Amino acid sequence: MSQDLQQYADIIEQLKPMVNEPEFNQILSQVAGDLPREKRFLIKMEVKRLAKPCMRSVDLRGQVDGECRLYEYNGIKHYLDDIAIDVFEQQVRTFGHYSFGVYEAVQNTENNYRVIRRKTENNELVAEQSAASKTTALMNKYNVPVVNLMRYSQRQNERMNFAVAVELSSESNPSIRGISVNVSTEGIQVKLSRESLLKNNDRVSVHFRGLEEEFALDKKNGIAYTVVNISRKKDIQYVALRRAKEYPNASFDQFLENFIHGNKRRYKVNMTNTIDAIINKSCEQYFSPRSPTLPVFVDVVDTVMTPRFAMVNEVNREIVNYWRDEENNCRLGYLLNKDRLNQLATKPAAQRELYLFSFTHVQNEKVYFYSASLDELNKKDVLRQVFFGFGARKVSWRVFKLTMIDMSPDQAHAPLSIPDSVGTKIKRQNNPPAPRLMAKLKNLRVLLHLTDITSIGGQHTYSQLKFNRESVNHLRVFGHPRNRPSREVKNVLYKFEEQRLESRYQLRSVIELKAYGKDVTYKGISEDISVHGLRIELNQDFSHDVDNQVEVGFPKLQELTTKHNVMALQYNVVHYNEQKNILHLKAVEGEPGQSARHFFDDLIKHNRQSLKSYPDEEETPGLGQALRVINARNSTSLSFVLSKDGVRYVPQVAIIGKQDERVTRLASHFADQDQVNLEFMFRDRKLDTPFVQHGVKQVKVENMPIRQELFVAFDPSLNEKRTAIIPRFTHRFSSDEQRKSFIREALTRGQFVALHVMLTTTGKPDLEMLQSEINYVSVYAIHRAKELEEKLWSIAACAHLVDVTDEVMTRYNFDAAEIRKNREAITQRQIPQTGIESLLQA
Repeated sequence: MSQDLQQYADIIEQLKPMVNEPEFNQILSQVAGDLPREKRFLIKMEVKRLAKPCMRSVDLRGQVDGECRLYEYNGIKHYLDDIAIDVFEQQVRTFGHYSFGVYEAVQNTENNYRVIRRKTENNELVAEQSAASKTTALMNKYNVPVVNLMRYSQRQNERMNFAVAVELSSESNPSIRGISVNVSTEGIQVKLSRESLLKNNDRVSVHFRGLEEEFALDKKNGIAYTVVNISRKKDIQYVALRRAKEYPNASFDQFLENFIHGNKRRYKVNMTNTIDAIINKSCEQYFSPRSPTLPVFVDVVDTVMTPRFAMVNEVNREIVNYWRDEENNCRLGYLLNKDRLNQLATKPAAQRELYLFSFTHVQNEKVYFYSASLDELNKKDVLRQVFFGFGARKVSWRVFKLTMIDMSPDQAHAPLSIPDSVGTKIKRQNNPPAPRLMAKLKNLRVLLHLTDITSIGGQHTYSQLKFNRESVNHLRVFGHPRNRPSREVKNVLYKFEEQRLESRYQLRSVIELKAYGKDVTYKGISEDISVHGLRIELNQDFSHDVDNQVEVGFPKLQELTTKHNVMALQYNVVHYNEQKNILHLKAVEGEPGQSARHFFDDLIKHNRQSLKSYPDEEETPGLGQALRVINARNSTSLSFVLSKDGVRYVPQVAIIGKQDERVTRLASHFADQDQVNLEFMFRDRKLDTPFVQHGVKQVKVENMPIRQELFVAFDPSLNEKRTAIIPRFTHRFSSDEQRKSFIREALTRGQFVALHVMLTTTGKPDLEMLQSEINYVSVYAIHRAKELEEKLWSIAACAHLVDVTDEVMTRYNFDAAEIRKNREAITQRQIPQTGIESLLQA
């Protein structure tokens, strides 16, 4: 039966027994009367064809899932199984003889291998369509909004939600009816039909028709406004209008000011921009204080660039510590030397990046630093393999990515989203930075981002390079002379989680520490003290967890007092660093911690003049916050934050970098405007240890960043999501040969992208930075304020994605031309599929 007639199989089945009857045509009209005449004709011809006598023999041996035997009918021998015999006899009864209908029915039994295969294929097609629908839903789950840090609108006046009938008129539109959405003394937003023809900068006259009956407004002359923005949603236009100052109307201004002041609690102040600002600032809090990238701010005076400030946090501190010599002097300037900065500055703005390789050599208890960029190594090609092979075999081997971006001191100003008119405290917080602070920032023009992208696998690959041992001495050309020390880069700390309730004092004294109920004694020294807390450094790693209770003894201080017993003071561990050798302790609540509180209260009262306190203020007030805001506005790589949803961690919001165009294009490919799709980061979710899910749990336990590299084959010309982007974390490969094969296949398909992925925890939100805006929201919508605070506390981790494609391709011996071609690939063409999928099964 043809494909066209397959849809009428039920009608044909009803007509088979009647094919030789005189009333066949009448019955055909009854059962197929709703069909067009030509369709009825085709059905009739098909039934007649099936009823024609047949003389063909049927042999089903090897074609059905059943045992066939000889079956003879009217002298024709067939080989049929039991099911086929039943069908044969049933169809013979239907037609009255052996016909083509019998012949075809016997060969289409349910146990026929051809029929089974066709059904399987149809089921697979349905399953694929269903799977495609599920895949789309799954992809949408990983669509997250993009936030531009520290970019939110500040209003000059409070805006009140208010819906009232308005009529707009302009030179080209004598009458446009609409409804107001919100109103302020400076402007109004109105809702119009999609057909309304307005454009930016149009001058319009607005009549508040809904207020004319209740208030004495001029019905003939409207209020002059200018169109400043038009947005569309479905069949509605939202038009933002600003008062035209050149057409003043003092009486209307006074009316509107009184009207808003008297009704803003009734109609509610519009707080959309303030809520956006809270979300924006909270994202910055997750990002900045735990970012693994070290921001370095550079002065530019007469084209001479000088690194001046480095913003140090708990995670990126490791970069600063790496560049400390045996006297604890930071030699970061060795890496960020004049030649390298000048080289970066000459590159196009979107390509200002360098990969830097370094190691240290210790001789006579002195630290010697060596570093080289890829460009420098390419110029001395004979030493490149020596540098990689020798340097990567040292424990001090590091690979850094350095990016450069232009900045301006003006970016330090971050006013609240709330108008000055709300109160004097708000007005004070909206003031620009003080002249003294701006004087410190005035020459800053360049921001460097330095990221440690060292990988264990990458180090192993470099270390396998063979080299001539006699050439090692020639590496001194990459050494940094100790007799020409670099200019010091001043470390500036992030202002974050500053929750001290009391002054701290520096006091270095020998301590002994025991974990509660344990016999092990730790030796160490105190760093600072307060009435309620201590900070101590141990000689060995602390092997217990946060919240453990400990006993602390001060042998030297005990010699100086008989009034107090200071050998068993009770504390709780509230924090420790990544190495677990610096502990922050808090005196136990209640009577058990009383001895510690009384002793240090006494000690501080009687020795306040001799104890050195930590300064409460920075050397230049506001410097840390100013640099932090500038850095947030100039992020260069893609990051996203995660919150817990049941047992899994899911992305909530993303930050797009200004320079990682390759990563941005990858993440934006299957996302709507102002969103990214991060499904490729979670493609391994069904494996035993998916990287993100397992990594977040690990980082929360170990309190230190987790790192991994992700290889991606990206072909934007494909529409199928799972084949356009094929990701694989490198620890899933079993060899470097597999990694190189993946890269080669990715280059054939379209573009290869390598990401250095770092997972970090997020700190507690600093509500002090958000309090003014949260309080403002609370006045008019306390439920929204509570929702925002709950969301603040729900974020658990942050993922940072750094593009390391060029370094990875260098590592696996791809030449400069291939690297450049891959960087410039846009791949809008259709590319034949290759065998990359098979690599994923390896």
